[in-house]
Amino acid sequence: MSADVSVRLAWPEDAAAIADVQLRTWRREYVDLLGADALAELDAVAVTEQWQASIIAPQDARMRVLVALERATVRGFCIVHPCFDPDADQVADGEVGELVVDPEHRDAGHGSRLVQAAMDTLRADSFQRAVWWIASTADDLRAFVTGTGWAADGAHRELEDESGRTVRQVRLHTALVDQNDGE
Repeated sequence: MSADVSVRLAWPEDAAAIADVQLRTWRREYVDLLGADALAELDAVAVTEQWQASIIAPQDARMRVLVALERATVRGFCIVHPCFDPDADQVADGEVGELVVDPEHRDAGHGSRLVQAAMDTLRADSFQRAVWWIASTADDLRAFVTGTGWAADGAHRELEDESGRTVRQVRLHTALVDQNDGE
């Protein structure tokens, strides 16, 4: 008997479950990066409202929130959108903005399904290349992503949060179209 697992576009009713997965994951995995106090201050209601807004009225028509489900329970999520980097072609370059799988439900294929759905969604929106900014310390995530065909493109950045902490990121990329297809 196989598990009832899938990935689909998020519905507004999924916002609270997405926020729950995000907050539990961040509080577990980013405590060294962002600090326990900053993570504890994140308000579940406000985060839920932000997810509802992203699902109902995204800032760009090509912004999509995807959810990985096990039966009807959200086990992970992903957001894709045009890449807004200064060196990006906003018509051709899409971005995986975030991909999170509930730590209690990893190694069940949810991440792989989300990556595949993200790629399919970006292709359906006619993007030709995808990028993904990953924390420089996220070795497991980087290994997983490069194992699916992504590679570093040499770009890096440093982001500073409100408390002055610096987050270093590297950018990965992958082609979404077969280069032999001719454009």
